[in-house]
Amino acid sequence: MASGSDGRPRHEQIAADLRARIMSGDLPTGSQLPSIPALVTRYSAATATVQRALAALKAEGSVYSEVGKGVYVRDRQPLVVEASPYLMPSPGGYAYRLLGVSEVDPPLEVAQALQLAEGEKAVLRQRVLRHDGEPVELCWSYYPSSIAHGTELAERKKIIGGAARVLSDLGRPQRSLLDRVSARMPTAEEVEALALPPYVPVLRQLRVIHSEGDRPVEVSVLVKGSHLHELRYQLPVLPDEG
Repeated sequence: MASGSDGRPRHEQIAADLRARIMSGDLPTGSQLPSIPALVTRYSAATATVQRALAALKAEGSVYSEVGKGVYVRDRQPLVVEASPYLMPSPGGYAYRLLGVSEVDPPLEVAQALQLAEGEKAVLRQRVLRHDGEPVELCWSYYPSSIAHGTELAERKKIIGGAARVLSDLGRPQRSLLDRVSARMPTAEEVEALALPPYVPVLRQLRVIHSEGDRPVEVSVLVKGSHLHELRYQLPVLPDEG
């Protein structure tokens, strides 16, 4: 199953292989996983190692067990993040909780994305997104202080109509966005805030929103558990010039 160059612990290798089989449909929703003795044989692993792999899959919600029966693939729909040329409102079942608002020296990548001058500050709005009451995403949204200072964006309260409405009122309507998506292991803060199970990477989006004249007006860093989310893209196919 794994090459000799895979330095992960054996139980993580087994969990990764079973996870891939679940995602591919080889182990479909509702199906029963092979018994522990069968998995021990398949993976040439100790019983305790297989049990640790199954425990990791249970912790992330991929499988569940029924006492005296076995382990089954959980029927769980991913939280879909749609990539669209239009800015769509959040779907139903989601709600933001505001964690804080402050004026800060933004991280270098944020300052560069906002095209800020050296020493220029930004207003930071930090939030957590919940789905059915559970935390699913951390969000840090930055706005140039030259735009946001003295507006609702700088106030510690929820904004009726959201930041898009305030920016539009300020003559800075949202016109386009660019997402840069990457994956990494979570920080301790992210593990705690999102209640992440062990060994689960996060998806990190750096989202830059532009207004008229391609002027950047908002940069958001969005962090979400990869075990819950699916990124979905539907874009036109360019003509084949070959």
